[in-house]
Amino acid sequence: MTSIRQASPTDISRLNLCNLDPLTENYARKFYFDYLVRWPTMFIVAENLKGQVIAYVMGKVEEDPDYVKLLGTDKYLPWHGHVTCLTVAPQYRQMGLAKTLTAHLDQACEQENAWFMDLFVRVSNKTAINMYKGMGYSVYRRVIDYYSDDPTGHGTSEDAFDMRKSLSRDKTNRYIRVAGENYRIHPEDIYHP
Repeated sequence: MTSIRQASPTDISRLNLCNLDPLTENYARKFYFDYLVRWPTMFIVAENLKGQVIAYVMGKVEEDPDYVKLLGTDKYLPWHGHVTCLTVAPQYRQMGLAKTLTAHLDQACEQENAWFMDLFVRVSNKTAINMYKGMGYSVYRRVIDYYSDDPTGHGTSEDAFDMRKSLSRDKTNRYIRVAGENYRIHPEDIYHP
């Protein structure tokens, strides 16, 4: 049996089963603690009967500063939820844990009245892309050389898909794009006008 709960400070040192996966981004401890302090309801873990953290999701709600909106640019990002990291230990995949954790994060962002959810995923990670599409996400744009490493060993960097899913506040799918795979930008264009 698996339990789903809000992360605690002691969980930060127990993420190894998940973080050893080459497709999982690893961060400094301070980064995890910052999320735990700033967005405690959006850092959720799955724990097995042995007390091991076998999956987790870290997210946040954010928006661009007002000056970006005042510049009249279409790059302004309104209040939205962001999936910073979602990972499941390899031996616990295909059990629905990723969908369960994402649903918890979606609900937390709904409670914060966010417009949409977004995330970045490596273009080579077809399994994750298909999973996210199955959960209602679609590709908004392709970010060229977003990841500075390439776990396939074929290059020095890898592109990412910026994927989005409307939440209930966005009744017209204003922040979703059709055929986003064909819309290419560079990392420096993600947040800056």
